[in-house]
Formats: sequence, C-alpha cells, structure tokens
Amino acid sequence: MDDGDLRGWRQCLLSGAVFAVCMAGTTLPTPLYGLYQDKFGFSELTVTIVYAVYAFGVIGVLLLAGNVSDTVGRRPVLLCGLGFAAASAACFLWADGLAWLYAGRLFSGLSAGLFTGAATAYVMDLAPRGGAARATFVATAANMGGLGCGPLLAGLLAQYAGHPLSLPFIVHLALVAASAAVVLWLPETVREPRPLSSARPQRPGLPARVRPLFVPAAIASFVGFALFGVFTSVSPAFLAKSLDVSNHAASGLVVALAFFASTGGQLAVGRVGLRRSLPAGCAALLAGLALLAGALRWDLLVLIVLSALVGGFGQGLTFRAALSAVAQASPERHRAAVISTLFVVAYTGISVPVIGVGVLVGPLGLEGAGLVFIGCMAVLACFAAVYLLRRPVPEKA
Repeated sequence: MDDGDLRGWRQCLLSGAVFAVCMAGTTLPTPLYGLYQDKFGFSELTVTIVYAVYAFGVIGVLLLAGNVSDTVGRRPVLLCGLGFAAASAACFLWADGLAWLYAGRLFSGLSAGLFTGAATAYVMDLAPRGGAARATFVATAANMGGLGCGPLLAGLLAQYAGHPLSLPFIVHLALVAASAAVVLWLPETVREPRPLSSARPQRPGLPARVRPLFVPAAIASFVGFALFGVFTSVSPAFLAKSLDVSNHAASGLVVALAFFASTGGQLAVGRVGLRRSLPAGCAALLAGLALLAGALRWDLLVLIVLSALVGGFGQGLTFRAALSAVAQASPERHRAAVISTLFVVAYTGISVPVIGVGVLVGPLGLEGAGLVFIGCMAVLACFAAVYLLRRPVPEKA
C-alpha cells in the first residue's frame, strides 16, 4: 500500500468517525427519558412524540435537501449538520421544560438528515481507488455503530459519572467541536461546488419497473425501523417499570445491542446473498417481534435482550438488502429519487408506529400497547416475506 492509499484510508476513517459522532448524538437522550419524565412530569405518549419529532426532521431534510451536498460540496453540509448537532446538545443541556426537548429532537433530526447522504458519499469519495467495498463497510459501521454508541455513552455517564442530564451532552459538544476541526482539515471532494441557490429539492419518485419490488422492500424497511423506534423510545421505561432495571447503563446497553446487531445484519448480506437476504431478514424480524412479545408478556430480561439482537440483525439484513435491490433495479437517472423514497418510508416507520404505541399506553398499558404494535408489524412482515418468496429479487440487475 503506497502513501497515497494510506492517506486516503486515513481520511476515509476520519470522516467515518465524524459520521459516528453525529449519529451518536441522535440516540444520546434514549436512556435519559425516564429522568426527564420525573423532572417535567410528562406521560409515555409525550416520550414517544418527543422521540418521533426527530424522524419528522430527518424526513423534511431528505425531501428538501437530500442531494444538496452534490451541489454545494460535502464539507459545508457536514459543518451545517454538526451545527445542528451542537444546537441539539445545547437544548438538552439547558432544558427546563418540554419545549426544549422538542427543539433538541428537531435539531437532531435536521443534523441526521443532512449527514445521512452527505457523510456516506464523503466516506466513499475519500477512499482510495478500488476501495468501494471497504468504504461501504466504514459508512455502515459509522452510521449504525454511532447510533448504538449514543445510548451506551449516555447510560454509562448517567450511571457512573454524575450529572446525568448534563454531562452526556457536554461530552458530545466536545466531540462535535473536534469533529468540526476534522472536517475543516479534510479536503473537499466535490470538484466544482456551486452556490446554495443553484440546489433544487430532490423529489421522491418510483419508476414503473421498480414499483413491484419497492413495495415489499419498503414494507420490510418500515417494520425494521418501527421495531427500532419502539425499542429506543419505550424499552427504557419497560426495563425500569416492569423489570425494575434502574441502571441507566444497562438500559443504554440493551438499546445499543439492537444497533450493533443491525451492523452485523448489514454485513451478512454479502454472505447470504441479495435474493435470500430480504425474506430471511423478514423472518428474523418476526422472530425479534415474537421475542419482544414474550418479554412484554412474561417480564423477562433475557427475552428483551434476545429481541434486540435478533430483531436488530433482521433490520440490518432487510434494510441493506432492500436498499441494494431497489438501487440496482432503478434507472440511473432516477436512482437517487428512489433511494430517497425508501428512506422516507423507513423514517416514517420510526415515527408513526411509535406515536401509536404512545397513544395506546393510556387505555391498554405498556404491555397491551406493545402487543398491538407487535401484531400489526408481524402482519406486515409476513406479507413482505410471502411476497418475496413468491417473487424473489434478482441477485444482480
């Protein structure tokens, strides 16, 4: 490996670290919601709405500015995303009421929406020639690994370092500042950046030949992200109230396991193959939902841990396979629009069902609301799996 390749991989890994820092901030508050409930006195429904505001921010950015880094350059978009991440941490740090939490989650969603496309492209741009496969792994690990590190870091600091509602966000602000310095040091990879006024919103779209494949792929993605949404918004409350697990580090670890398992599922697509990954992922999602139902019904910690691992693996398997399948089936000039549409569906899954669970907690309780959610998601996963078994996706376009 020559000096140019070493420099390229160094820059690729540094951009991946910046990606991970940003994504960690989006899940940082997860194990702390119980503390905010005690401090501000709001319900489980409010917790789920606070969580879902993040997804609405992501969807808005994907619809309006998902491709803006192709126009203005990667670095300005990433710096803007880091600015929103810092604003989110500041809102949580200074929060003295519910409005601050809503604002913090909205800024977090805007940050993630900007990073989702721009940082992935930047990691790929910086990799040496011929390193696309490894760069894809770096981007995948940074995205899902960062999401997993957020609750783990916050839980550890809240449990063992004191000042649980301030120290995690102070640490994250320091990491964001360091990340901004790294982005300023890294080179711009868009050769001829243009002014922001020349950027145009990228509308989602589905060419006719993609639609038969897109429907089951989108349903599988919706179920996987919905499982993640419920896990990250409701599981800390379930652990505390039903299992008497008051350790914030343990709550953060359970959530982190789902994201780490998703990384494993995404990496397994290469071994399993595209044709089998989508139905196999749907089967793993069904198993994860069944384990979650058992955990809710019998109040067993081991089942919720297994649900995080199995469901997270299934989510990673289905989402990477869905993304690959719809991307390779799309005409090149429509590919970005199709991928944006898939991300919009996925982030709808991380928000709408979560709010539904919050609405049902009042009349049905946490167990009843969770079981209704699991039943609905299981029906969708079964439909997608049967469809994909009858009409499997091709290994290559």
